[in-house]
Amino acid sequence: MNELLTARIAGLDHPVSRLFFGTAIPPVSTDEPAAPELLDSVLAAGVNAFDCARSYGHAEEVLGRWMESRGCRDRVTVLTKCGDIRDGIVHIDRRVILDQLSRSLEALRTGQIDIYLLHRDDPDTPVEEYIDTLNECKAAGKFRIFGVSNWTRNRIEEANRYAESRGLAGFSVSSPNFGLTRQMQDLWGGGCVTLSGPENAEDRAWYAGSQMPVIAYSALGRGFFSGRFRAGDYEKARSVLDIYAQKGYLYEENMERLRRAEQLAERLGISVSEVAMRYIFSSPMNVFAVVSTTSSDRLRMNLRAVSRPLTPEEVTFLEDGAEGGGEPS
Repeated sequence: MNELLTARIAGLDHPVSRLFFGTAIPPVSTDEPAAPELLDSVLAAGVNAFDCARSYGHAEEVLGRWMESRGCRDRVTVLTKCGDIRDGIVHIDRRVILDQLSRSLEALRTGQIDIYLLHRDDPDTPVEEYIDTLNECKAAGKFRIFGVSNWTRNRIEEANRYAESRGLAGFSVSSPNFGLTRQMQDLWGGGCVTLSGPENAEDRAWYAGSQMPVIAYSALGRGFFSGRFRAGDYEKARSVLDIYAQKGYLYEENMERLRRAEQLAERLGISVSEVAMRYIFSSPMNVFAVVSTTSSDRLRMNLRAVSRPLTPEEVTFLEDGAEGGGEPS
């Protein structure tokens, strides 16, 4: 495997691809006959990390059967998440963790998960309960490392201070939204957290300083930077984007970012999607990106972007239109 496309994550014993394949899409989440072949192509391309959750339809079951049939469990990194999220209300406590972890292990047909995340933060559950329960499960060998998805930096720090004070393992991985699109509203409810946009610069600096792995979801804005519509074409955008992407991303500022991405793509001779993916890997944070696609060409494009970051001037141009990145020299 190309070393430029992988990185080490503390607590795991093998290199992890900078791309995680997101299983929350058909045919994997819907358990269709084409799913095993798609997973085969993902692994063959060099992506050895898979992002799951209890809430992703049949994804855990499909992934578990595939790993068993291919005998590839020792060659892949499995991430899955727990949590009850209904009508925007989050409930995750000790009981939920123990119950859903057991179900995930059974569905994935494995004795140990590589990365286990809390899918949201339940403010009614003390961080002490989370840390104590997760350390108990880790000590029992049920997963290698644990972390969070959609948690604020302040709550992560609070939990890790408690863990350190008790000599326990803390959260070591985080999965927020991050990408060129600014997340203007909570897509699904329950407290979606993003690192994108100027208002989150301080949080990005914290992650850059700590180098805690950031596993960025909705890296391309759920199709906003797919290249299937042009900047300013709201009618076409509504036909391409699902209701969640429209709620979170379909705003004028993101259309302006798309317009600048189109300009930069023309200058560099690449696609808008590759510009947006290169943007992610130009960050000083320790970034991994979740991608979901059934297209082998798009997967190869995503992989190509990992090792070809943009210049600082190009990043600045995409973010705020400052001179230096958009006009041909």
